[in-house]
Amino acid sequence: MLENLGSLTGSPWIYAMVALSVLLDVFVPLLPSGVLVITAATAAAAGSAAAGGAATGRVPDVMALILCATTASVLGDLAAYRLAWRGGERLDRAIARSRRLTTAQERLGEALSAGGGALVVLARFAPAGRSVVSLLAGTAHRRARDFLPWSALAGLSWAAYSVALGYFGAHWLGATWLATGVSVAALFGAVAGAAFVMRRRPVAG
Repeated sequence: MLENLGSLTGSPWIYAMVALSVLLDVFVPLLPSGVLVITAATAAAAGSAAAGGAATGRVPDVMALILCATTASVLGDLAAYRLAWRGGERLDRAIARSRRLTTAQERLGEALSAGGGALVVLARFAPAGRSVVSLLAGTAHRRARDFLPWSALAGLSWAAYSVALGYFGAHWLGATWLATGVSVAALFGAVAGAAFVMRRRPVAG
């Protein structure tokens, strides 16, 4: 079934599609970047199986997919961070009017200042969490050296998890839409879990 997607998943253009989707979903969180990454990884597993496990030189390649998605994630975070940094008083006033956003900004600042940016990693899996964290870090003028390493870890964790779901799901269930569907459901399970943890996490201080 996935062979019918050969015009996309079997071409180097798949990397551009993945990169663009992941880059832009910090601004448009509804983009199905995770689904696209999983689909590409499932196709990579199908190619590997067809080649008897020798996937070298084949497109897509799982390591290239992880690198592509991670890089695009960090660049998207950085773009949102810089835009919020320069957003001026209008964005500050919008945050100040929302108790929820103000609390989130304080929590993020405490986490980054303490050198513990696990919140940034967790937010990468929550709905729109990546967008909120990147914008709040920029609005609060947090130092890039405090934010970007955690952004990179978050992007790598998310990319590796998504690719692993698609790749190993295809190996276990076959390169079918069932494998893709189960993998996407597992990704949404992580999304729901991250959202639940973030809602219940108490505010420090």
